[in-house]
Amino acid sequence: MLDGIHWLGHASFRIELGGMVVYIDPWNLRRPVPADLVLITHDHHDHLSPADIRAITKPDTAILYAGKGSPELKGHLQAVEPGEKLIVGAAVVETVPAYNLHKAFHPRSSNYVGYVLTLAGVSIYHAGDTDLIPEMASIRCDAALLPIGGKYTMDAAEAARALGVIKPKYGIPMHYGAIVGNPEDVRRFTELAPKTVEVVLLQQE
Repeated sequence: MLDGIHWLGHASFRIELGGMVVYIDPWNLRRPVPADLVLITHDHHDHLSPADIRAITKPDTAILYAGKGSPELKGHLQAVEPGEKLIVGAAVVETVPAYNLHKAFHPRSSNYVGYVLTLAGVSIYHAGDTDLIPEMASIRCDAALLPIGGKYTMDAAEAARALGVIKPKYGIPMHYGAIVGNPEDVRRFTELAPKTVEVVLLQQE
C-alpha cells in the first residue's frame, strides 16, 4: 500500500493503486504522470496550480475541486463541498471538512475539504489545510496524510493528537519543507505520535 503513495513535496501527492493514478493538490511537479483523477482541497495557489494540473490532464481526467476554483481550469470539472461521496472509476471519494478553528486562513464558511480516497480496498485520508477539528472523530482510514507545519494548519503536536483521534494504521506528515515546517516539526510529530500508529516519513519525489 505504501508503495503506491508518492509525496511530491508540500501537500502534493500521487496515489497509484487499483490501476488508477490520482493526484491530490499537485504543485511544483518534477515528473508529471498522466492522471485519471485530480483532487483539489482548496483554491490557494500552493494547492490549486492550473499549470501543474494541465501537465497531468488527459482527455478523460476527472478533476474535483473545492473552493472558488480557477477560470484557468479546463476539462471534466466538478465542484465539491464537505459531506459528499462520489465514485470516479475504481475510486470512492468522500469529502470531509477542512478548516481553521482560530485562524483566518481557512474559514469553515469557505467549504474547503479534505478527502478520504478508497482504492483497491485501501483508504487514504488527505486532511487538506486544517486544524484538529471535531469532525476528525468520524474519519476512518488506513493512512492519514496530515499537515504539521503550523501557522496555516495544525502544528506537529496537534497533528500527533489527530492521529490519536483518527486511529489510522499509518501517519504520514505533509505541508512542511516548502512554505512552512522544518525537520524539527517532523521529529516532534514522530515523537508525539501514538505508539499504536506507525509514522512513515516519505521521501519527496
